[in-house]
Amino acid sequence: MKVCEIFASIQGESSYAGLPCVFVRLTGCNLRCSYCDTAYAYEEGREMPETEILKAVNSYGIKLVEITGGEPLIQKEALSLIGRILDNGFTVLLETNGSESIRDVDKRAVVIMDIKTPKSGMFEKMDLTNLKHLRLHDEVKFVVMDREDYEWVKEFIKDYALADKCKILLSPAYGSLSPEVLSHWIIEDRLPVRLNLQLHKYIYGHDKRGV
Repeated sequence: MKVCEIFASIQGESSYAGLPCVFVRLTGCNLRCSYCDTAYAYEEGREMPETEILKAVNSYGIKLVEITGGEPLIQKEALSLIGRILDNGFTVLLETNGSESIRDVDKRAVVIMDIKTPKSGMFEKMDLTNLKHLRLHDEVKFVVMDREDYEWVKEFIKDYALADKCKILLSPAYGSLSPEVLSHWIIEDRLPVRLNLQLHKYIYGHDKRGV
């Protein structure tokens, strides 16, 4: 499969934030979100066999692995890769943009799935049938750009009873919405969500790769 980069860093998002993690970033994405911060993954990368990827993952000696992109599920070989990494005793997080079916993802993996808001420009690409495949240990992430996005997210959570299905993450779009403002809204409305900051950007800077 085509791999953009493999590196070790601190997990910056989700309920696993702060933990050492190996990232396998696959090349290619079928969406073009207005706030995208990994556009380099659209095309960059090289073809790697599964065995070479597994060897690279093992070399770091870290038992938490995230498969990300781009959108990893547009490469169908990603499903096999996830299973192989799990079979080797790792915890696997799959970060996916919500447009590709998660039905066949190994049930041992933790799915971290975006639901794109209207301001992302990509909501119409969402596969909402994915909501029925979520488990309680999975996580759904919303990137919020402004108050209008936030109000939309509130209604979505309510309409789909999302808090009963999985964990919910709300992220302020970096550079567009203050974490302080979003946290105030969450507290004010008593939303059953986790404020999800991109911790790696605060540690390493917003434009540094491979960390």
